[in-house]
Amino acid sequence: MEVLWEKGPASVHQLLEALPEKPALAYNSVLTTIRILEKKGYVQHEKDGRAHIYMPLVGREQATRFEIRNLVNRFFNDSHELLMLNLLEDKSIDSEDIQRVRDLLKAAGGKQ
Repeated sequence: MEVLWEKGPASVHQLLEALPEKPALAYNSVLTTIRILEKKGYVQHEKDGRAHIYMPLVGREQATRFEIRNLVNRFFNDSHELLMLNLLEDKSIDSEDIQRVRDLLKAAGGKQ
């Protein structure tokens, strides 16, 4: 998705060329992934001769929000609170990130 968002419509071969060389991915791996993304509604394709040209249907923010909702549903029993508690209990989060979360929570509390 990052390649499609950055560079625009591309064939599987073009996507493969734009990905980092290490770890090297096989053409079939990229093709399988892009087909899964298409089934999920993230991308669509148009035929250009024999090639399929894939383009994003959703932006980064929309895709991120959808996947976070999916994560909350699958791993936290639809509880945003459990997700937040899990994140805040993670020892790898630095104090700047925690302060940013506090600021966002304050701002969100004032909007109600």
